Amino acid sequence: MPSLPVSRAHALVVAGGLFLLLVVAGKTLAGAGASSVEPVEALVPAPSPATAARLVVHVTGAVLQPGLYRLKEGSRVADALARAGGATASADTAAVNLAAPLADGMQVSIPSRVAGAAGTAAGEATGAAKLAPLRVSLNAADVAELDELPGVGPVTAQKIVF
Repeated sequence: MPSLPVSRAHALVVAGGLFLLLVVAGKTLAGAGASSVEPVEALVPAPSPATAARLVVHVTGAVLQPGLYRLKEGSRVADALARAGGATASADTAAVNLAAPLADGMQVSIPSRVAGAAGTAAGEATGAAKLAPLRVSLNAADVAELDELPGVGPVTAQKIVF
């Protein structure tokens, strides 16, 4: 086998080139295992201004036109009541917080006034007055008086007396 004369400088240049080639190949192969792909944001279409700030509420009860209504985001119960044509003559709007903010899918129910709840005629007793609790002395009452108290039955009355 013939031997080729190679100078020492030439051999160092070739060895350096091979080393550089190995380093570049190693980095390329090592980088192939790790994903160097940049994350991509999901392309979600922006909601149109007409539908972005809308909510749907169900207005029921003592209103002129009950039903589903589309309102702007940030609307209040009073706005929903106005969209439903307003309250009927028998509506009890004092029982509803008209300043409460609405949420999408919410049901707004406007109650009716109960006959006689606003005030009673002279001489009439309200249902609450008829059922007013009696004052009973536990020390002096007998079984019959204790049995008339709400939540006290004959067995409990017997236990209290004896």
